Amino acid sequence: MSSLFPALSPAPTGAPGARPALRFGERSLTYAELAAAAGATAGRLGGTGRVAIWATPAMETAVAVVAALLAGVAAVPLNPKSGDKELAHILSDSAPSLVLAPPDAVLPPALAALERLDVDVRARGSVPEDRAGQGDPALVVYTSGTTGPPKGAVLPRRALATTLDALADAWGWTGDDVLVQGLPLFHVHGLVLGILGPLRRGGSVRHLGRFTPEGAGRELNDGATMLFGVPTMYHRIAETLPGDPELAKALSGARLLVSGSAALPVHDHERIAAATGRRVIERYGMTETLMNTSVRADGEPRAGTVGVPLPGVELRLVEEDGTPITALDGESVGEIQVRGANLFTEYLNRPDATAAAFTEDGFFRTGDMAVRDPDGYVRIVGRKATDLIKSGGYKIGAGEIENALLEHPAVREAAVTGEPDPDLGERIVAWIVPADPAAPPAPDTLAGHVADRLAPHKRPRLVRYLEALPRNDMGKIMKRALDRG
Repeated sequence: MSSLFPALSPAPTGAPGARPALRFGERSLTYAELAAAAGATAGRLGGTGRVAIWATPAMETAVAVVAALLAGVAAVPLNPKSGDKELAHILSDSAPSLVLAPPDAVLPPALAALERLDVDVRARGSVPEDRAGQGDPALVVYTSGTTGPPKGAVLPRRALATTLDALADAWGWTGDDVLVQGLPLFHVHGLVLGILGPLRRGGSVRHLGRFTPEGAGRELNDGATMLFGVPTMYHRIAETLPGDPELAKALSGARLLVSGSAALPVHDHERIAAATGRRVIERYGMTETLMNTSVRADGEPRAGTVGVPLPGVELRLVEEDGTPITALDGESVGEIQVRGANLFTEYLNRPDATAAAFTEDGFFRTGDMAVRDPDGYVRIVGRKATDLIKSGGYKIGAGEIENALLEHPAVREAAVTGEPDPDLGERIVAWIVPADPAAPPAPDTLAGHVADRLAPHKRPRLVRYLEALPRNDMGKIMKRALDRG
């Protein structure tokens, strides 16, 4: 297999040596400097097993991950916000030989017994010859652990290359692109797409450290061509746009605005499009599968959809009994199952969980529920475990109801769940953060609002009011944290 990073190969052809590769705030590295720094660290990893990486949003994290990949060593990104119990589980499960960290990082007690290697971004060394195979582990990324201790998804090198090349095809992504992002680097969105993606193309990435709409606008007005973010970030952009003409100008000039990790509410889609003339495109992936679908840069950026399957990805919807759904009617709800070279190989040390995750014919059970429109576009309606509501004989996705609720001017945030009902099976519950806490919208008003836009059976039967919705680091609503009564 060719190198994951052709521009960092020992004897690259036409490599952009002086071109900026990484920029974090005021700190930057050219491709030549990155090759030297990562090569120096890679030279110290020869013969080691897996390595943990203290994945702060810093230059050292990017250099450390590249170094591990150059050395053919699997990297285990650690979330710096994890508690000691979770870190202890990950370290026990993955058994890294050492931890790579920025020199000034203060590591928690859970890492005290692990050998530490400080990453020097100004070190100089040679890039080793790439001897790793396509199936060799590249990353072990731990899932969120909503149904038990986090599981380590082993991502092979072929999965990284396959996903990034498929996105290059879908997005027209080249070495001329300059990406701006402010995503965490312990997750596949910020790390694989947001750091390794530009480096595989020979392009540049500017990481904001901490995301702000102003920071994203500044970089887009200064030559950046692409913006990656999560819905929370785009919501903040939508809120800022009316009073910030420079931000509107920046977004209108971007080549590509991409949202992922959770569904972007249609209301925010429309506000950004109205202010900038540009539409955000969405893609769909998971830790275990990397990227599965996307709206293409040359396709229709339709709000509320995640586009079509990427090159090399087989995607199907199935009934609860596994029967494939062939209808492209935009109404038939089924679980998404995918197969392709983009998939992980196993959950580390969990053969039982690995076996349960795959069908007999090799499709991965995502647990995500969706419908497909007549032109093949995929619309995700929610998670099987938390977002599929069976009410009155209907299968209802929470996502479309949430989008309808967010269109009401008195609603700032919304989440929808189901809870047991003796008559309906499950009743639809809306969790609302009012735009004005002193004047929350009446339940009957919200029920009528949804019924008018969707269908009467999709209206919420119960409304509960909150000051804020519980969210994780990626901005996803943690529905299991909601009290369902």
